[in-house]
Amino acid sequence: MGDIPVVGLSCWKVTHFASPGKVTEAVKVAIDAGYRHFNCAYFYHNEKEVGAGIRYKIKEGAVRREDLFIASKLWCTCHKKSLVKTACRRSLKALKLNYLDLYLIHWPMGFKPPHPEWIMSCSELSFCLSHPGVHDLPLDESDMVIPGDTDFLDTWEAMEDLVITGLVKNIGVSNFNHEQLERLLNKPGLRFKPVTNQIECHPYLTQKNLISFCQSRGVSVTAYRPVGGSCEGVDLIDDPVIQRIAKEHSKSPAQILIRFQIQRNVIVIPGSITPSHIKENIQVFDFELTQHDMDNILSLDRNLRLATFPITKNHKDYPFHIEY
Repeated sequence: MGDIPVVGLSCWKVTHFASPGKVTEAVKVAIDAGYRHFNCAYFYHNEKEVGAGIRYKIKEGAVRREDLFIASKLWCTCHKKSLVKTACRRSLKALKLNYLDLYLIHWPMGFKPPHPEWIMSCSELSFCLSHPGVHDLPLDESDMVIPGDTDFLDTWEAMEDLVITGLVKNIGVSNFNHEQLERLLNKPGLRFKPVTNQIECHPYLTQKNLISFCQSRGVSVTAYRPVGGSCEGVDLIDDPVIQRIAKEHSKSPAQILIRFQIQRNVIVIPGSITPSHIKENIQVFDFELTQHDMDNILSLDRNLRLATFPITKNHKDYPFHIEY
């Protein structure tokens, strides 16, 4: 897994549940608890608040910038090669950072880019920072995403340029299936391999085949939504198998679910704004699950994907039409 800290804090969806001040406080709590890996994205619309927490702890002397591993993601409306650098700079400005440790293509699908006037405004950055989300999901009359005319192989070339210019240290992908990742790895003239593929992964969606493929090709896997969340009444935290194993180890169900990924050599990024949960989620290095535990957890797989992004299912690069 290289230099990517094995446990990070996901900042996804945090803003939906909390005021900006709570997002900043969550980052401060996380740094004090030992987190050094923060998983951000333009689409989360809270990079400004995350950056405020990071700056506060650096100024306080609790941590140095070089001790942190900050990741962000390129949104789908900016897959055009000419927009990639602008999008990256937008995230850097929001975070108030000079570089990112990791920049990911958020999804393999490119969407119709914003109107040129919007792009010109964004070249100054201040307008888009104050109007996040306005053009993130271009929809047709059927409320389906309007695709762009881009190919993620071309987008990748612009991502590689970010490494060359020093804006980012590493690049990777997110939500790529194995065929898409293989196509990228086999790209003629590839300058930088993706260091990770960030995917939804939990015991109800174990991703055994995709993890095996990625790791066999030297690409690490990062698991988002590791505790599963709730969907149609399904709550992984309450699963009897997870509850029993948690009781046997005197740990919380969330700690079991996080430890499960670590023992698969998978980087894991749980998300929370609750201080007690933030602290608890990184206290996973003082115990080990047995092979019997691991097998029982793996047996829970039901191929239940929560992040299906249904408005994009007609896109040529929709990643979930194949098994893995």
